Amino acid sequence: MSEEKKHGGLRSARWFGASDLRAFGHRSRTLQMGYAYEDFMGKPVVAIINTWSDLQPCHAHFRERAEEVKRGVWQAGGFPVELPALSLSETFVKPTTMLYRNLLAMEVEELLRSHPVDGVVLMGGCDKTTPGTLMGAISMDLPTIFMPAGPMLRGNYQGQVLGSGSDVWKYWAEKQAGKITEDEWRSMEAGIARSFGTCMTMGTASTMMSLAESLGMTLPGASSIPAADAGHARMATACGRRIVEMIGEDLKPSDILSRASFDNALVVQMALAGSTNAIIHLVAMAGRAGIDLDLEDFDKAAREVPVLANIRPSGEFLMEDFYYAGGLPALLAELRGKLDLSALTVTGADLGTGIAGARVYNSDVIRPLDSPVSSQLGMAVLRGNLAPGGAVMKPAAAEPRLLKHSGPALVFRDYNEMAAAIDRDDLDVTPDHVLVLQNAGPVGGPGMPEWGMLPIPRKLLKQGVRDMLRISDGRMSGTSYGACILHVAPEAYVGGPLAAVRNGDLISVDVERRSLELEVRESEIARRLGEWVPPDRTYQRGYNRLFADHIQQADKGCDFDFLAGTTPTPEPEIH
Repeated sequence: MSEEKKHGGLRSARWFGASDLRAFGHRSRTLQMGYAYEDFMGKPVVAIINTWSDLQPCHAHFRERAEEVKRGVWQAGGFPVELPALSLSETFVKPTTMLYRNLLAMEVEELLRSHPVDGVVLMGGCDKTTPGTLMGAISMDLPTIFMPAGPMLRGNYQGQVLGSGSDVWKYWAEKQAGKITEDEWRSMEAGIARSFGTCMTMGTASTMMSLAESLGMTLPGASSIPAADAGHARMATACGRRIVEMIGEDLKPSDILSRASFDNALVVQMALAGSTNAIIHLVAMAGRAGIDLDLEDFDKAAREVPVLANIRPSGEFLMEDFYYAGGLPALLAELRGKLDLSALTVTGADLGTGIAGARVYNSDVIRPLDSPVSSQLGMAVLRGNLAPGGAVMKPAAAEPRLLKHSGPALVFRDYNEMAAAIDRDDLDVTPDHVLVLQNAGPVGGPGMPEWGMLPIPRKLLKQGVRDMLRISDGRMSGTSYGACILHVAPEAYVGGPLAAVRNGDLISVDVERRSLELEVRESEIARRLGEWVPPDRTYQRGYNRLFADHIQQADKGCDFDFLAGTTPTPEPEIH
């Protein structure tokens, strides 16, 4: 640590180092908690942002991991302080954790600004906690390291390997078709989630943890370690040691996050066939770092980078297998020629140094560039009169026959209307229909819930149909699959063209041409939109009111308009 940092240059010295009445109070209250002067005076103070809760199964190990991070901070001569933050349990928070991602980002930023801390270890992993904590830390711009929660162990059912999310949707369709009994379903329920940790498929959690590492915000290899592996605890302690060094080096997110680091993340996103949710989060994170990332950047990367990670839902294996095959460092090594290896990481060294010596141990799990998992793209951005702001799709997870398709629309005004009708035996629907869900976007949802993987109508499931073209302004779980076109922008609720679709309208999709068209005259679309009246989503108070008033559309990353960008907020007065 530099002499300046040792002798008052620490941010926390504003609280502890002065000879005034207020500093007296800060020191005496710290002594009150049982700490000695030797524990905190002149020491770098490390905030540990912990997103643990009793309703967060993915982070059930975080109380223990926080202590392991503290151990590393103490070892390196720092003073650790744990600050709890919103847990955002993907399983339990309704209507969607996406509604609260920006609230978590605000909380992290303000926790760091208002407390006497010099650097931070972010503990997250369950879907929105990775982008939410990072967005807040990027805006605050103190030395930051991200500690990923890690994936849970493989699921198991009667000797079959189960993947969270992906196999839920798969076997639910079989249950609806009458091919699985209630007892079999309950047995799967008990075997699919066998340990703490995030979904072990390439859902949003694994995608975003991998992208955090690709951006340089984690220790090398940290994102792939299973949560229950002893190596995960050692990684947590290493994060504690490293953040103290980073404070001494004054190494901040603004030093690490560059256009090159985000371009690297785009390459990795495509090679993973990562969650479509990553588009929204990366755009928002880049915006906080002052980098302009748009949908065309994603589409360009998708055209140039094949899918190499053979992981469900687009492949066969799970994250535990990915770790044993070499983890993210091995994938990065395979992608070496497509990456900017000079991009800086939290280690203080560049990305190339971090993956030196990494290699693939199982080429079935991590494929070489000349033998990809799929000839289909990991992601595609579609545009047309139905989505002038863009829409996204994961072609590798869809049945190929649906990548160029025209069919009549079957429109649902909202989720409840869809849920009431989708399993009716008299539903007028064929396999060629295009299911359309309106009012599932950022304002209309609210919060853009994961409703975009509309269920296949039960009458078609019984006929053997397992995929259909589905379009919405909502999102879908990263663990899901199918021909789902998502994030249609602008959304229906604010008068986007999706609001003009009516039953029977012809919709044409051509993924190769990146087109999404409503085959209706523009004058008729305009007439319908002029008559459009959205459902009541009026909120008179509270966070929902703030959200509705300030949320941006999906193609802009769904950040709040007053949080986007790099305009700094002044340090707090201390009196």
